[in-house]
Amino acid sequence: MLSRLRTATLAALSALITVLALAAGVPQAQAAGSLPCDLYAAAGTPCVAAHSLARALYSSYNGSLYQVQRASDGATRNIGLLSAGGYADAAAQDSFCTSTTCIITKIYDQSSRHNDLTIEGAGGAGAADVGAPADALPVTVGGHQVYGLEISAGMGYRDNSTSGVAVGGQAEGMYMVTSGTHVNNRCCFDYGNAETNNQDTGNGHMDAINFGTECWFSPCYGGGPWVQADLENGLFQSDAGYSKNSSNTGTGAMPFVTALLKNNGQDHFALKYGNAQSGGLTTTYSGGEPTAGGYSPMHQEGAIVLGTGGDNSNGSIGSFFEGVMTSGIPTDAADNAVQANIVSVGYGGATGSTGSLTPGSEISLRATTACCTTDYIRHQNNNAVISPVTSGSSALDKGDATWIVRRGLADSSCVSFESRNYPGDFLRHSNFQLYRQPMDGTALFRGDATFCPTTGKSGTGTSFASYNYPTRFLRHYDLNVYIASNGGSNAFDSATSWADDVSWAVSQPWAP
Repeated sequence: MLSRLRTATLAALSALITVLALAAGVPQAQAAGSLPCDLYAAAGTPCVAAHSLARALYSSYNGSLYQVQRASDGATRNIGLLSAGGYADAAAQDSFCTSTTCIITKIYDQSSRHNDLTIEGAGGAGAADVGAPADALPVTVGGHQVYGLEISAGMGYRDNSTSGVAVGGQAEGMYMVTSGTHVNNRCCFDYGNAETNNQDTGNGHMDAINFGTECWFSPCYGGGPWVQADLENGLFQSDAGYSKNSSNTGTGAMPFVTALLKNNGQDHFALKYGNAQSGGLTTTYSGGEPTAGGYSPMHQEGAIVLGTGGDNSNGSIGSFFEGVMTSGIPTDAADNAVQANIVSVGYGGATGSTGSLTPGSEISLRATTACCTTDYIRHQNNNAVISPVTSGSSALDKGDATWIVRRGLADSSCVSFESRNYPGDFLRHSNFQLYRQPMDGTALFRGDATFCPTTGKSGTGTSFASYNYPTRFLRHYDLNVYIASNGGSNAFDSATSWADDVSWAVSQPWAP
């Protein structure tokens, strides 16, 4: 007991030193052992909810992160950490879900409040939700392969009976790490405070971060996605609702985003965002509560929602890696310290393996046909194409031509290819043509995104048979990519140079 107390005290002291140093403007490396909830606690605004599929949010936490349920027999398993204060034991999930599929049924609260999230029931605007597929969003964090939560329409999580979450105008803060590459303009990809009955009970009864491209109050600037405040009956970028900040054009397709909201519950709220891979936070709004009635003071009810609106409006999509809610408004210094910690863990970093078809390896796929030996499979406007990539190519082109090998989504003895810079998006065929699309968990998508390697049909390289059309292989034709048979009615099934066109060199990745 004394040992645990000593460890907790040292962690809190380390976190406090970091916060005080940042408040004084003293630059320093992130203090060892100081994770987001340690930092917020040291600043006097402790976490009342802490959710993550990827990692611990307290340096002392060594419990479960989430629960998965497999389709084959309905059994469940809690997925924990590799070590206290560390990263998710994704291998335990992979082993448990081998030869079947799993969904996420619970996301555990790491705080002492036990505000665990379970699959959301029906609400005023949506039928009961379903669980997200457990393997839809593989990602590297801290050098470890883990999984995030990828929400498609009709998915969401909630806890309507919480402890310690702000109610009736109390102050609170919250952040989540999400992604700018998996968004839409439907209501509402939220994380935060919501109604306890899954209904819209009026203005000010929610206090949640929203992230997406839905512009509720015009004007919004740029194409988004934007960090907004869902305060019920509106997604707010200011006290007037619409954006008063013409420089806030959204984050764009940033793979990892820190989205932050804090609200004193009476007369002030603020919105911030940052690149979760580098740099600090940008404040897009800091000012009064909405001027419409019911928002000053706020009327929060204290439920926690993830992936939907307060009345279970569930048409949105989004990605979630971690998030917390605090008691009281964190200082800017504490927010900055948390952002520094998020950046330090390396979301989307290198997998540590390259150039092979071993799951987790990063690769590029080069054409071997004589015409096209400098061309690589890349995505462009969601389509799979081939185009030249060289050392002088742009970082965007190099990233678009880099894929992460994953265990086959439909068959673990085969492979799937995840986009390097669009987490959770995979190479899949539809109507025989190849695209980059987000994994939605369906059996159809799993089959379409699974390819089985074999010796190159030309006698060199590797050919990839479609899992659900095994006589069709990945082929480039007229600069696009298809699954093609050797002869057939489609132009891309032409027997001319077929063996060469379906043979690929598995190469070192272009993206670092």
